[in-house]
Amino acid sequence: MAVQKPFFPLLFKCLLTTFYLLVQCFGSSNAVGGVGQGKLGKWQLLLNNTGVVAMHMALTLQNTVLIFDQTSSGPSGYTLHRSSDGRRCLGLPRSMTDPDCSAHSVEYHIGRNSIRPLRLQTDTWCSSGSILSDGTLLQTGGYGDGYRRIRYFKPCSDRRCDWNESSDSLMDNRWYASNMLLPENDSTIVMGGLRTYTYEFIPKRSSSERSFYLPFLHQTNDRDQHGNNLYPFLHLSADGNLFIFANRDSILFNYKNNTVLKTFPRIPGSGSRNYPSSGSSVILPLDYTNRYQKVEVMVCGGSTTGAYRAARRRNFLTGLSSCGRMVITGKIHRWKMEEMPGPRLLNDMLILPTGQILIINGAKEGSAGWNNAASPSLQPYLYEPTKPSGKRFSVLSSTNIPRMYHSSAILLPDGRVLVAGSNPNNRPQNVSVQYAKHGLNVVPYNEDFTVTFFLGRRPNNLVEFNVYSPPFATHAFSMNQRMLKLRSTGLVRENNGWFSAVVKAPPTPTVAPSGYYMLTVLNGGIPSTSTWVNFIHT
Repeated sequence: MAVQKPFFPLLFKCLLTTFYLLVQCFGSSNAVGGVGQGKLGKWQLLLNNTGVVAMHMALTLQNTVLIFDQTSSGPSGYTLHRSSDGRRCLGLPRSMTDPDCSAHSVEYHIGRNSIRPLRLQTDTWCSSGSILSDGTLLQTGGYGDGYRRIRYFKPCSDRRCDWNESSDSLMDNRWYASNMLLPENDSTIVMGGLRTYTYEFIPKRSSSERSFYLPFLHQTNDRDQHGNNLYPFLHLSADGNLFIFANRDSILFNYKNNTVLKTFPRIPGSGSRNYPSSGSSVILPLDYTNRYQKVEVMVCGGSTTGAYRAARRRNFLTGLSSCGRMVITGKIHRWKMEEMPGPRLLNDMLILPTGQILIINGAKEGSAGWNNAASPSLQPYLYEPTKPSGKRFSVLSSTNIPRMYHSSAILLPDGRVLVAGSNPNNRPQNVSVQYAKHGLNVVPYNEDFTVTFFLGRRPNNLVEFNVYSPPFATHAFSMNQRMLKLRSTGLVRENNGWFSAVVKAPPTPTVAPSGYYMLTVLNGGIPSTSTWVNFIHT
């Protein structure tokens, strides 16, 4: 199977003149104590107003971005043609004041830099989601009439698709819950929520199945701090079990039989990491060189002890500056701690096509919640996991737009990062230029497939192939985010600057759950624009 040839010619021609210089800047930055000077990266304003706050964002396989807020936020910047009961809205005076005439969700078209209003029927405030194997966004929970709702958005090429509400409901209220796509085809676990200490499956595994109580969620709840265990960090381990981090503690959990397999050491230091303390977490890229069996998680930032209650009194405590890394496979588990260049909470963490980690958005003081944070973190941090400790962080160019509570960030197929949201800010930004077409490729697990790409010159000694699972991003956590470094053999030079390589698909759904991934070719560390590939059960 060959990746579509028209896709890659834009690729390295662009990278060698723009992205290449950016990557070289990363590699050659002058560092003080391992931290760069904040001159790297480039910001570009795309739209001055998205119409809705980007409380939630998700990339679709049509190269569009879903952006949505809460439906209870009043009128938005976009008016629907008709209200939910069929009354006409567009062009009438009442459309400016009637919330039912407002779009609280939009679809952003990357190539056209345009917005299309969408209709949400129930409140998605502080909800969760997963992208299913066919590219459909499964979206769950919210507030009020959305507490137990299940919604779907199936992306389309004709721009006529919209949100659909399921006739099925969740078993429990899910406000500030987390989702994780499981190895079983299109099975998703929904976990936690405000005063909800259970998890459940979509779809249910039997008609009589209900939710399951998980004592760990109860044990990690700080009652006087609004939980500090909401939006728990969920990561799928390569053995098929679930890593769960809440507050300061973590476990390895067999969700099939409701059993805690391991209790990991508490992350060192005071303070908390989950909402409303709102640090963030990623699973570091999985690598074929160890058969994808070394699974390491990273947790960064958060709020100091008592920050939520202090912020309610307008006393903003300095956030946490520490990051912890821990290998969750094997028998020895120990947090290895590092310091970021500064304190940070409400921060997003994204895995870049190069395998580097971008830490972006957030604040230096306070906690999550309306008007609960101060001192915006305007400079992103770039973290290089493979460098020696003490030399892993660089500081990137500063933005002039604060991105704090209810902001989000996602990785786009061309390697840029789209940033939007923050009450009351709603202007999206990202880095550099150039878009490309996508191809839809189906690959069974553990099979070889061929990637064809244009380079135009002799490749670097190191050509890599990485795949990335696009996440559902909200409240400083990118759910289901995952990167794999794939094994490749037989790089062959074709005609007129074209190359092909045989690449091995991930071995099982436990390593890479079924669905669409962004495939990126790296030539000496320089990433291509990504194309879509679909790993499936056969």
